[in-house]
Amino acid sequence: MATMADVARRAGVSVATVSHVLNDTRPVLPHTRQAVLDAIEELGYSRNALARSLVTSRTRTLGLAVSAISNPYFTEILQGVEAAAVKRGYGLLIADPHDDPEHERAVVQLLHERRVDGVIVAPSAAPHALLAYLRRHRVPTVFLDRVVDVPPDAAWLFDQVSADSTGPTSRLVAHLAELGHRRIGLVAGRAGFSTTRERVAGYRDGLTAAGLPYDARLLAHGDSESAGAARATAGLLSLAEPPTALVTANNAMTIGALRALRDRGLSVPGDLALCCFDDFDWADLFTPRLTAVAQPGRELGGHAVRVLLERLADPGLPARNVRLHCTFAHRTSCGCPDPSRTPEAPEAPEAMERTTP
Repeated sequence: MATMADVARRAGVSVATVSHVLNDTRPVLPHTRQAVLDAIEELGYSRNALARSLVTSRTRTLGLAVSAISNPYFTEILQGVEAAAVKRGYGLLIADPHDDPEHERAVVQLLHERRVDGVIVAPSAAPHALLAYLRRHRVPTVFLDRVVDVPPDAAWLFDQVSADSTGPTSRLVAHLAELGHRRIGLVAGRAGFSTTRERVAGYRDGLTAAGLPYDARLLAHGDSESAGAARATAGLLSLAEPPTALVTANNAMTIGALRALRDRGLSVPGDLALCCFDDFDWADLFTPRLTAVAQPGRELGGHAVRVLLERLADPGLPARNVRLHCTFAHRTSCGCPDPSRTPEAPEAPEAMERTTP
């Protein structure tokens, strides 16, 4: 079996240079780096990860705890995390917390016990037990998608990466108001999620900006899933004065809302205009095509890995809160004519990064 010394001899460099190429611990001239990579390929060299972990106390493995992995949005996040981790030579262990606080703490503990170097977590609505465990064991952590209120004295341990929810939701409401709607409903997500709070805030901001009053009867919680959204939408449609337009706060709830409308024989946008948070691959295959906010799932996953690895390299960094921008896919479910051009596609999002004092 080839060793690092064998690779160094074949490439005509020192063992230290081979190590720097393998571990990205120091810049190496491009031609030298290529010589090392060619030698690795020729000799079939493979690093002994177990032996290396015994020396460095690092396993080059990250833990990811994300619920609803079957959801297309979280699937995109998973793809972004995995691609970024593999690119940097890290393996990935994945767990599904099922958005249950106790199960969440248990699966993150299992990841930690398998000696991952750090974890990326999309936290539940009540992550108190999780926070206590991570803080007690000083586990480097990035909270992904959902923002957590972290105690100030523990802020140094936790970084956060998420998409802006408030502004894009306000934009959907404003768009519907510009089309003449005065009774705009919201099917919101599960209470306790930061994404739910932010989208409700964006909904109210959009109403205010349009000069429309907030009516609590037009806001219903769909529990972030399809069946709950179907019930919530049915309740809104049963009002004496039902909404003429609706915003759904995630992709699963969009499906539930459409099912409730179908069951009542109502059409979109003829009987009710619809805009949704979360774009997905088949959103423009519906009739009508869905006007939506697109979140940068893959980019969120990639940023989370970058932030976590920077924390591992320098534990003294100030805590960071990275926010990525969403994009607006203007289609026809809002009641607008079919755009003549291709809908806006999610672009590489600009990150807004803040440090926590």
